[in-house]
Amino acid sequence: MMKKMSMSTSKTSLVLFLCQIISALDVPLDLSQPPTITQQSPKDYIVDPRENIVIQCEAKGKPPPSFSWTRNGTHFDIDKDAQVTMKPNSGTLVINIMNGGKAEAYEGVYQCTARNERGAAVSNNIVIRPSRSPLWTKEKLEPNHVREGDSLVLHCRPPVGLPPPIIFWMDNAFQRLPQSERVSQGLNGDLYFSNVQPEDTREDYICYARFNHTQTIQQKQPISVKVFSTKPVTERQPVLLTPTGSTSTKVELRGNVLLLECIAAGLPTPVIRWIKEGGELPANRTFFENFKKTLKIIDVSEADSGNYKCIARNALGSVHHVISVTVKAAPYWITAPRNLVLSPGEDGTLICRANGSPKPSISWLANGVPIAIAPEDPSRKVDGDTIIFSHVQERSSAVYQCNASNEYGYLLANAFVNVLAEPPRILTPANKLYQVIADSPALLDCAYFGSPKPEIEWFKGVKGSILRGNEYVFHDNGTLEIPVAQKSNAGTYTCVARNELGKIQNEVQLEIKDPTMIIKQPEYKVIQRYGQVSFECIIKHDSTLLPTVTWLKDNDELPDDERFLVGKDNLTIMNVTDKDDGTYTCIVNTTLDSVSASAVLTVVARPNPPFDLELTGQLERSIDLSWIPGDENNSPITSFVVEFEDALHEPGVWRYQTEVPGTQTMAQLKLSPYVNYSFRVIAVNRIGRSQPSEPSEQYLTKSASPDENPANVQGIGSEPDNLVITWEPLKGFQSNGPGLQYKVSWRQKDVDDEWTSVIVANVSKYIVSGTPTFVPYEVKVQALNDLGYAPEPSEVIGHSGEDLPMVAPGNVQVHVINSTLAKVHWDPVPLKSVRGHLQGYKVYYWKVQSLSRRSRRHIEKKILTFRGNKTFGMLPGLEPYSSYKLNVRVVNGKGEGPASPDKVFKTPEGVPSSPSFLKITNPTLDSLTLEWGSPTHPNGVLTSYTLKFQPINNTHELGPLVEIRIPANESSLILKNLNYSTRYKFYFNAQTSVGSGSQITEEAVTIMDEAGILRPAVGAGKGYSEILFATSPVMHTVRPTFYKVQPLYPRIRNVTTAAAETYANISWEYEGPDHANFYVEYGVAGSKEDWKKEIVNGSRSFFVLKGLTPGTAYKVRVGAEGLSGFRSSEDVFETGPAMASRQVDIATQGWFIGLMCAVALLILILLIVCFIRRNKGGKYPVKEKEDAHADPEIQPMKEDDGTFGEYSDAEDHKPLKKGSRTPSDRTVKKEDSDDSLVDYGEGVNGQFNEDGSFIGQYSGKKEKEPAEGNESSEAPSPVNAMNSFV
Repeated sequence: MMKKMSMSTSKTSLVLFLCQIISALDVPLDLSQPPTITQQSPKDYIVDPRENIVIQCEAKGKPPPSFSWTRNGTHFDIDKDAQVTMKPNSGTLVINIMNGGKAEAYEGVYQCTARNERGAAVSNNIVIRPSRSPLWTKEKLEPNHVREGDSLVLHCRPPVGLPPPIIFWMDNAFQRLPQSERVSQGLNGDLYFSNVQPEDTREDYICYARFNHTQTIQQKQPISVKVFSTKPVTERQPVLLTPTGSTSTKVELRGNVLLLECIAAGLPTPVIRWIKEGGELPANRTFFENFKKTLKIIDVSEADSGNYKCIARNALGSVHHVISVTVKAAPYWITAPRNLVLSPGEDGTLICRANGSPKPSISWLANGVPIAIAPEDPSRKVDGDTIIFSHVQERSSAVYQCNASNEYGYLLANAFVNVLAEPPRILTPANKLYQVIADSPALLDCAYFGSPKPEIEWFKGVKGSILRGNEYVFHDNGTLEIPVAQKSNAGTYTCVARNELGKIQNEVQLEIKDPTMIIKQPEYKVIQRYGQVSFECIIKHDSTLLPTVTWLKDNDELPDDERFLVGKDNLTIMNVTDKDDGTYTCIVNTTLDSVSASAVLTVVARPNPPFDLELTGQLERSIDLSWIPGDENNSPITSFVVEFEDALHEPGVWRYQTEVPGTQTMAQLKLSPYVNYSFRVIAVNRIGRSQPSEPSEQYLTKSASPDENPANVQGIGSEPDNLVITWEPLKGFQSNGPGLQYKVSWRQKDVDDEWTSVIVANVSKYIVSGTPTFVPYEVKVQALNDLGYAPEPSEVIGHSGEDLPMVAPGNVQVHVINSTLAKVHWDPVPLKSVRGHLQGYKVYYWKVQSLSRRSRRHIEKKILTFRGNKTFGMLPGLEPYSSYKLNVRVVNGKGEGPASPDKVFKTPEGVPSSPSFLKITNPTLDSLTLEWGSPTHPNGVLTSYTLKFQPINNTHELGPLVEIRIPANESSLILKNLNYSTRYKFYFNAQTSVGSGSQITEEAVTIMDEAGILRPAVGAGKGYSEILFATSPVMHTVRPTFYKVQPLYPRIRNVTTAAAETYANISWEYEGPDHANFYVEYGVAGSKEDWKKEIVNGSRSFFVLKGLTPGTAYKVRVGAEGLSGFRSSEDVFETGPAMASRQVDIATQGWFIGLMCAVALLILILLIVCFIRRNKGGKYPVKEKEDAHADPEIQPMKEDDGTFGEYSDAEDHKPLKKGSRTPSDRTVKKEDSDDSLVDYGEGVNGQFNEDGSFIGQYSGKKEKEPAEGNESSEAPSPVNAMNSFV
């Protein structure tokens, strides 16, 4: 919750406004004015007789007033009394008592008069009385002998002092006597006992009287009280001790505190209740004190008059008393006269109105003299409580006194009439700054004085118009009020005061500030003891105000404790303890406003342990335990756990007794005989369990015969000729007495009629020897002690000891269900031959040999147990195609019987296990070698192997699946016609006549050359090349079987680039369906920017990138749309550096033009000769190489689409030249594919024009360049041959 602290802004403004009204009526001290009493001593002035007496009288006026005093109605000449002095420039008297004067000599009624040329003001009548603290009179006090249950009043009767003393009762040790509903002190100081009890007997009941003025305490003689008991104590109905009778009266003055008292005797102690007849007790002003024996009403008024009834009630009856209350009133002001400032010729009035009960009389004085005998003034007229002034003149100035009095007191007020002629003056400082919080009232002061009274006007701004309207409130004292100030109200305001003698103005400034707010208030917290808690207090305030944040605990300062950490916007309490519980308040103060917010911290903890354990209602088998709960520590107690200790049998061991709800503080506990009990109680709440209480007193129960017999009695033989009888002994507190023993009895069931018994000590077993093997016995065990036997025990059936079974199961049969499961049957053995408890049958079985492998191995027998009297069972987990043996045995508690004859059975074939291994070796361009091992568990005769494989790429997309069946005698395989640099996944399993076994999987990749550098695996979709580790060498020498695999399409490879300054020619090879739509993506190498994309027109396999930056490295890749969106691997190239331009353009020189013409003519002649020779079938070295390496998949390029037309016409569909070396199986041998046009050029010197035409020259250099990771091992196309120059 958020609340305003101290005063709100509006309340502050109201107080300021009222102060301004008063100050506006004051006459400036530089002007002539009659005296005004400013300070005086109280009417009833009780003084300390040991100290000097100071009687105050201060006044102001112009000229400064002179002072005089009267004493008891006559002039008091202070010059004649050496003990009396008057302070300089003051009327205050100082009577010197400490230097020989006596206070009693100066008792009397004093009055001060302050006088100047314009009038005289008088003070109240001041009654001076010295305080008195007399001693108690000596008296002999007889001891009070009182019967138990009677009432008693111990009288104090203190000496009469001034003022009356404060009474209290104490003992000799100066300790206050405890009071209660039964024993309490009355308003007159007497000590009342409603009924006495034996504990009231004592000899030091002492009444003390404390006199505050003299700081002394007087003591009465001790009073002795002796209470004697009579049985039985007689109960009595209530009787009032005070007040006596049935009615009484009470008079109280208005504004005082009304105290009414009723104290009653009776047994049981009566309870007091108060009512007002015909009305309600006033709310918010009514309080009950002294255990409701005193009714207190504060600030009483005439409306509180009436009949008040007190009712005393106990179980035997009631009594009441009616007090008739009358509220009288000393005079009080309705309208007190106020100073009057008039200009010559003006009119005015002085009004003096007062009320009281009875109604007061009003009398007037002028300058301290009754007005009837005062000098006449033609301008005044007295009309009861009003004096009317007409056409006053300067001589009309005077001080008038109004006296209102009745039998309960008087009121005296001074009011002057000051006749002045003064021009206006403004008392408020110029350019005063007012700062106000937005949406609060703004009060702009314009304190003024003038005679006649000036008129006040307000303006906003220097040249603003006069302020009017409901937006403003204009007060009589000149104050301008803006009830709800907004930001728009800020600025300069001008106050103008004018009367007939002149005009004056003053400017003030108004600033409007944003209010301070707590935008994140502290919240209610519940924290466990020793935890940490934090309260937030985040504020928002005007930037020009400096706030201060203060934290309070329970409206007081925070404890001086380092655990309290005050941060900028929070309060943190470390290691919280119980004393930190309370309300925490964040107070934010600025110079203009104050806000606060509070939150409650509740510290919870495990409850404190209960205390004051008491045992009552002791019986032989039960007792009542009561306790007082400890502090629940802000978490309600949910239950109490009662534990007990048996100091006789288990000292120091506490055991659970019972648990009761948290609202219960008593439990009836069941007891056992012969136990020395102590009890303790543990309180439980949501946080946990309290510490145990202190133990109760011990309680020893009487001995008795046992109530119960041992539990868990059994008869089980440990040998074939005995019976072991066992039981669970009684615990110590179950013995019920000393001498605990057991009577053990047994007889053979259905054979013996008589019981055989033996009494044993406090043990837990007894062995009966010489019994037949495994026969039933009836057994019982009875407890007994020195006081007798426990009730007759119940009988249990036991058996003597078991022996091994004598007979093996017969007619054992086996039914084979499948290759891993069989069912075995047998006939049960006769129960007599079991010679014990039949526990079941055990089947022993083991594998003799595998039918597929004639080798023998170590025989490992397996055992299956079938509980109870079963005659069949299932044998799971058999191995297929194997020979087994089994036998069956019966089992009892002693062990196993003889085995049945071994039974032989065989399991049929099953599916084999997976091959023991699968290795892929000798990867080549288009082939892989697979090797495998036969299954570890063939589970039959192998008939064949099945191989399945399919290509995959780096994103695990799978290609078409191929399946191959392989004879069972093979152990390796070579796969041919695989795609280059492609990853394959293989699935391999074996078969028997039953079916296929589980498969083994492996992956491998075809390679590019001996170095192991691979091209992108694009046959199965998107992907990039990766380097694989070499596989292990071939392990088998069996000649492999060859299978051809169709290559996978589509794919893009051999992406190459030829770069110039600002452009680059990109070319590639493509295998796949026709009409592919290509695109080229490129970007700056190493940049994270998105790839730029260019679409290639038609199905051409090159593209020119333009607008590149010289000297920059680029990355490039080629893709095809509509074919699973695959693309090539990346290639990186760098554009050439920018060439510096020359000062002189060589192209404009004549000699250069002539040289170029000659060169062009020579080239033209050379091209004509080459063309003629080509048409005639002539060859040159380059042509021979191209013919030898032509790729049948690549068609020659035409001139109109930027290709080289001298190879062939694509539309002729001519067959390949005879010089082609491409094998019929569409593969290219590596030794043939390395030769291309690159052997005839220097590579980087050859360049393309922007249209893709070749402008490089052939060279005789024949140095081989190393292969790059994205090059193909196949024969290059003509375009690739040209690209290899780059």
